[in-house]
Amino acid sequence: MASNVWQRGGYPMSSAGSAKPIDILLVEDSPTDALITQEALSYSKILNRLHIVTDGVDAIHFLRRQGPHQEAPRPDLILLDLNLPKKTGAEVLKEIKGDPILGSIPVVVLSTSQAEEDINRSYGLHASCYITKPVDFAKFAEVVQSIRHFWFSVVTLPVDRR
Repeated sequence: MASNVWQRGGYPMSSAGSAKPIDILLVEDSPTDALITQEALSYSKILNRLHIVTDGVDAIHFLRRQGPHQEAPRPDLILLDLNLPKKTGAEVLKEIKGDPILGSIPVVVLSTSQAEEDINRSYGLHASCYITKPVDFAKFAEVVQSIRHFWFSVVTLPVDRR
């Protein structure tokens, strides 16, 4: 299944004043949560293209540019639900961070779980951030802006990640 793409206006999240939108992959099986995330991104005023896939297997296919995702862009940021069909978010996160090409992409876990076990496992698998849903728009915008400033301005990334 091809991903949905939503482009939102706002302030650029790329460096050096460039107006290039960032590509965000949202891995979310709940249409309601996907809509809330879209609204939170819109509220954050960050210029982005949001690509949505609804299960863990499709997320890996998107990231590896397989099947219907052969022309998919490499995302600058991944928003990942933990509770997914076909492959859990933890399995997807482990696969991403274990891959030498995908491992440098920041992954923000979005989950309804407040269980210490899920939080610790996500950070143990090298999630960049863990946010509990429902997402508070202002806090979410702050996190995304922080990732922008840190991940895209301070951290040295491979050339194709900048």
